[in-house]
Amino acid sequence: MPTDEYRQVLANNRAWVERMKAADPSFFDALAEGQSPGFLYIGCADSRVPANVIMGVQPGQVFVHRNVANLVVNTDVNAQAVIQYAVENLHVRQIVVCGHYGCGGVQAAMGDGDHGLLNGWLSEIRDVYRRHETELGKLEGEARYRRLTELNVLEQCTNVIKTSAVQGHYREHGFPTVHGWVYDLRDGLIRDLEIPFREILAEVQTIYRFSPHLTADQIAPVEAPEPDEVS
Repeated sequence: MPTDEYRQVLANNRAWVERMKAADPSFFDALAEGQSPGFLYIGCADSRVPANVIMGVQPGQVFVHRNVANLVVNTDVNAQAVIQYAVENLHVRQIVVCGHYGCGGVQAAMGDGDHGLLNGWLSEIRDVYRRHETELGKLEGEARYRRLTELNVLEQCTNVIKTSAVQGHYREHGFPTVHGWVYDLRDGLIRDLEIPFREILAEVQTIYRFSPHLTADQIAPVEAPEPDEVS
């Protein structure tokens, strides 16, 4: 049977609809005509990190994919399909991988114990830990936890850049560009890790040759069009 909490959500929806119509009577008609988001957001499924809310954008402005610990795994057909569709069909100009400090998936990957079905998934984060064990071994406690969160985002950004959809579309059109963010639950702010997108693209293309190789100097003299204004 529906609970009071459940009924409240439906009531919230109706109230939201009325507010949107009052502000813009054509809002839902425009949404129904199609979508042209400027961003693909790949984030954690954590309930405290809703993409549209932390970005301050409206429906239609960001295409969203979320999973445990914001992973981009090459065998995950779901994530790969989202990336391909966002790039080739929606022509997003910006791809963001957003992790967050306080991520339970990262914390679980750093600890001991059997997590059942999650073991295979968390091994992706443990692989990041293994690759950066020397750096992380110099840190303790919260500092190590936070740094692994950042390194995991950087690794997932690289995985996005490895995809044929991103490489091919960037070569032909000069976009999308990939960004790495970490959201801080304690202050609500997004930290841009300022990943060196062009350098990573040139580096991965020496091995992941899904489109003709470009050096860092050759990559994207093409200026991508500016995304639609976000307000």
